[in-house]
Amino acid sequence: MLIEHRGRRPVVPESAYVAPTAVLCGAVVLGERTRVLHGAVLTAEDGEVRVGSDVVVMENALVRGRAAHPTAIGDAVLVGPHAHVNGATLEDEVFVATGACVFPGAVAGTGSELRIHSVLHVNSVLPPGTVLPIGWIAAGAPRARLFAPGEHDELWQVQEALDFPGTVYAVPRGTPMREVMARQVALYGAHRDDVTLDGPS
Repeated sequence: MLIEHRGRRPVVPESAYVAPTAVLCGAVVLGERTRVLHGAVLTAEDGEVRVGSDVVVMENALVRGRAAHPTAIGDAVLVGPHAHVNGATLEDEVFVATGACVFPGAVAGTGSELRIHSVLHVNSVLPPGTVLPIGWIAAGAPRARLFAPGEHDELWQVQEALDFPGTVYAVPRGTPMREVMARQVALYGAHRDDVTLDGPS
């Protein structure tokens, strides 16, 4: 399904494939030979999603572009099933495994691997060629530190300064949930004006 959002339409080259149950919403630009499989959602909320060539976005993955953090995916990248790429940069030849998450402002360097259920935290940089093990978390910049499951206290010492609430929700830490959600409802309310399109444009 192709959807016009905020006056922008997805761009799908002739060589690309988008499954009938996939969704491309708004300012999403696919590269040559990109494959977007069933149930995947690429949505440019208020910022672009740009995808390189020879990319596969697998079933039920979510790729989201944000105003302050557009998403850029390089060439020869795999985004695995149920993965979540939100306002991040994936350089060329990155492998994002099943259920992995990449948060706003993060950069996965060329040839890096995010294995099953791993997390690349906000504003963190995974150096080229780095392997993030199954279930581990990478946090920090200019070079992310890798944390095993269960290292919450050590992770928090790095994570707190990365400013998740400010980066993702544009609010200071401790903002009441009612205020956060009022802002989110307003942001996603823009979808009420979406237009479903007949085909690629």
